[in-house]
Amino acid sequence: MDAKKTVLEAKEQGRALTEAESKRLLSAYGVPVVVEVVAQTPAEAAGAAGRMGFPVVVKGLGAALTHKTELGLVRLSVPDAAGVIRATEEIAAAAGEALEGFLVQPQVAGAREFVAGLIRDPQFGPVVLFGVGGVFTEALNDVVLGIAPLSEADARDMIGRIRSQALLGPFRGEAAVDREQLVSVLTGLSRLGMEIPEVETVDVNPLKAGPDGRLTAVDALVIPADAQAPPARALPVPPEKVGAFFYPKSIAFIGASSRFGKWGHMLYTCLIAGGYAGDIHLVNPKGGTLAGREAFSSISELPDNVDLAVVSIPVAGVLQAIEEMAQKGIHRVVLITSGFGETGPEGKELEKRLADTARRLGVLIMGPNTMGLCNPHVSLYCMGSHVRPGPGSTALVAQSGNMGTQLLAFAEKEGIGIRAFAGSGNEAMITIEDFMDGFAVDDKTRAVVLYLESVKDGRRFYESARRVGRTKPVVVLKGGRTRAGGRAAASHTGAMATDNRVFDAACRQSGIVQVQQPMDLLDLSAAFSSLPLPRGPRVAIMSLGGGWAVVTSDLCNEYGLDVPDLEEGIVQRIDQILPPYWSRSNPVDLVGESDPNIPLTVSEVLAAWDGCDAVINLGIMGRRHALRRMISSAVAADPDADPAFLEKLHQALTAFEMRYTEHLIRLMETYHKPILGVPLITDETDKTLLQFPDHDYAGVFFKTPERAVKALARMWEYKSFLEREEMG
Repeated sequence: MDAKKTVLEAKEQGRALTEAESKRLLSAYGVPVVVEVVAQTPAEAAGAAGRMGFPVVVKGLGAALTHKTELGLVRLSVPDAAGVIRATEEIAAAAGEALEGFLVQPQVAGAREFVAGLIRDPQFGPVVLFGVGGVFTEALNDVVLGIAPLSEADARDMIGRIRSQALLGPFRGEAAVDREQLVSVLTGLSRLGMEIPEVETVDVNPLKAGPDGRLTAVDALVIPADAQAPPARALPVPPEKVGAFFYPKSIAFIGASSRFGKWGHMLYTCLIAGGYAGDIHLVNPKGGTLAGREAFSSISELPDNVDLAVVSIPVAGVLQAIEEMAQKGIHRVVLITSGFGETGPEGKELEKRLADTARRLGVLIMGPNTMGLCNPHVSLYCMGSHVRPGPGSTALVAQSGNMGTQLLAFAEKEGIGIRAFAGSGNEAMITIEDFMDGFAVDDKTRAVVLYLESVKDGRRFYESARRVGRTKPVVVLKGGRTRAGGRAAASHTGAMATDNRVFDAACRQSGIVQVQQPMDLLDLSAAFSSLPLPRGPRVAIMSLGGGWAVVTSDLCNEYGLDVPDLEEGIVQRIDQILPPYWSRSNPVDLVGESDPNIPLTVSEVLAAWDGCDAVINLGIMGRRHALRRMISSAVAADPDADPAFLEKLHQALTAFEMRYTEHLIRLMETYHKPILGVPLITDETDKTLLQFPDHDYAGVFFKTPERAVKALARMWEYKSFLEREEMG
């Protein structure tokens, strides 16, 4: 059978494939289907059943009969020929003119039923589905998705993610499911989806596991795709053209203003105050002087060789301004102006005209409706919000400018360096995928962090993320995950969010680390930019007190990390450091010892231990704050207290904490394991990152155990993705 020809014929006729046609198609792609016979009359059905052997299953057959069980067109465990005659007569009466014949199948044994299938997502293309099947498919909702094409490693990962893992092992006297056969089913569906784009949906339910663990598809449905034009795709922008936005030698502000609080004032004052060293030109129709600089009254008066224009004029004048900038040789524009696609159909059409015009004139636009951009490495801060994080290795792109600049403010406070930031806005020309591809080849970028509300080209997003993820982590917070959030995102960006389950599958499979809270983005920025990746999920915990360590152990278990028992050799080594009443287990309780050498020594013992992949230290840092409070109380209450002596104690403890942090950094450089901590007490001066000159890693200290464990768990998740990629 020509598989594609059958699909095309059914599509032309506007019908689904019959069950028999569906199974022949699936069999060609390696799906094990039940042996069956098509009969036209009750007598033929009875004869086929007799040759097959009883009991049998009898079904109505017809292209319009896509929900046979609900229509009463299935008879199970039919014991004899008379039962077959009776079953076919009842089925014929129920099906009416839609009946095209009967299917006769052997009754397949097995207590476990799964579902496998294929859907064609408008954004991400063919998506394979696997989960618990039968009559409980919708009720249990235990399914996992995978973006085609699936590798065997992808398929195994999908299989391992359903909640009902017990059904895959030995079950009620039946053998474990043949996982290799199941991998073959899922990769076969993946090939079908890639090779026959005319297929919209495949439903194999149930995919029954027999007593021997072998699989059989006993029912199947294939539906061709409706004739629809593929969605328009944005043209990719080369990485070097994206990168050029972050290194302008001269900037012109079109719409500069002297009025405090207006965009035309906020943007250039932010740039000047941030220390930008390039040339700055201001354009205002009234000319004159702004901020002590001559203002040009028109774009045509600007000097030649302006690298970047930042535009904040009203929407009505933007198209003409693009024409004038092209004539002046300005080829890069950051378009702050709103009033385009986010406003509705008319705005979308105007945005399309904008992009078409700019493309024709050789102008590349970031935005419109963007908050701006920054590159701390060259003191380029050109945003509506006046925040100035220091240089670092985390690239941040946000579809919401306000969310992006809030994250930059948090990063500035926590000492997390930024490689570059862009508010992508409506993405009329430069999309989130273009930014990803640009930062993928940037040597200064160690992690890419994204805030998304929608994806315009899901397939390209998935492919870009997987390509980038092989060399540097991509961390994503997606807005609009709930129905209410989805409506908000649509009105804000002018685009509906894609189905979250498909998006989650794309993230998981491409190695994207998804988070649910804005602060998680910054926590992972700190972790990925400043720590080595863990080689495994095993965590050693060192704590100044027992309770905190117990809570952290529980958190590790909840987030998929292990807290292994200490080996005897490690216990013996720590016996020589701590008093006899220490915990002698992991977590290691330092029993409140004040000797500063103890945490230095124990941390090195744990870092060197082959039985762990990461170390979390609790309460070692931040004791200077506790001491400061003790000193304040002593001076207030004890007239004999010596403030000078107590201040020296505080200075000594502060110096120790710096020495301890650098010690941890050296341990990471030696043993290549992440070491992260939680301070005993924090105040407003504390930062997440503590950096030291001439070190690639940094001290990372989160304010709570949960934040530390979550960050470490996500690092292990990303490392697991890299290992799957290596397996192919």
